[in-house]
Amino acid sequence: MRFFSDNAASVHPRLLESLVEANAQDTAYDGDRLSGQLNGAFSDLFETEVEALWVATGTAANSLALAAMCKPHQGVICHREAHIEQDEAGAPGFFTGGAKLMLLDGEGAKLSPESVEAYCAAIRDDVHQVQPAAVSITNASECGMVYRPDEVAGLAEVCKARGLGLHMDGARFANAVATLSCSPADLTWKAGVDALSFGFVKNGGMSAEALIFFDRELAADTHYRRKRAGHLQSKGRFLAAQILAMLEDDLWLDNARAANRGAQIIAKAAGDRLIYPVEANEVFIRLSADEAAKLRAAGFDFYDWGAGQARLVTSWNQSEAHIRPLANAIAAL
Repeated sequence: MRFFSDNAASVHPRLLESLVEANAQDTAYDGDRLSGQLNGAFSDLFETEVEALWVATGTAANSLALAAMCKPHQGVICHREAHIEQDEAGAPGFFTGGAKLMLLDGEGAKLSPESVEAYCAAIRDDVHQVQPAAVSITNASECGMVYRPDEVAGLAEVCKARGLGLHMDGARFANAVATLSCSPADLTWKAGVDALSFGFVKNGGMSAEALIFFDRELAADTHYRRKRAGHLQSKGRFLAAQILAMLEDDLWLDNARAANRGAQIIAKAAGDRLIYPVEANEVFIRLSADEAAKLRAAGFDFYDWGAGQARLVTSWNQSEAHIRPLANAIAAL
């Protein structure tokens, strides 16, 4: 009865099978047969030619993407609650060689075109101030809310006018797509996204994430940065195998839909305890300390999320029978 994080969920059996199938001699690093299929597989998924690289962590995917867009003396605009600010131990600054994260507010941990434009307009064009080079958004956001294609396009319009790159942290990209029932293309490059960190580990994966470049020129130096950062694994075929297994027959989307359905069960039980609309697989609710203790005494695990608040995260492998006891316990408080 653990609702801490979808990172803790089990690995989908199909991925474990793919590792066994990949367990044969092949070219090292990313020269193997399976790694060679990634560009084509993702190009088909996104309906355009892309450059796809595997990495082991979302932190690496985010940081490598930003390093491709931002020089050491420049900055990246993001929400002050963004994962790259709160939970990556300074990795974006490390990978970029010192670029600054430029923090904005926004409801539901989302940026707006107006806030980005106002922030940029207030920066003088001189050597005494850090100049922004990119904007990074998280979909679904750290508050479990999704950016819709038109919202992404609005931000991209500002980025284009200002000469900024647009990166999407898609640790829960699958959950956002599942909620919106849109195509992956509509939510990314068609809306103006230059690079996407496509998350799989939270969605039934084991140890592989994908970095997708829609602007393929950004990818050239990233191959070198990935090696320099220690992320060019010698047996990369095992990462590629996991990703390809997730893409096959839209397993990534089926898993996300299952996790989202679980979150809706809790959301309906929570009622007016909800802090944010539930648009992916994270539920943020108001709980007193006594109420939280009561749930934990009943065997439910979750994170406190500020004073009087809790975060509950559902996973691809949690059935209604698994989730319903928590929903009933919340409703009974």
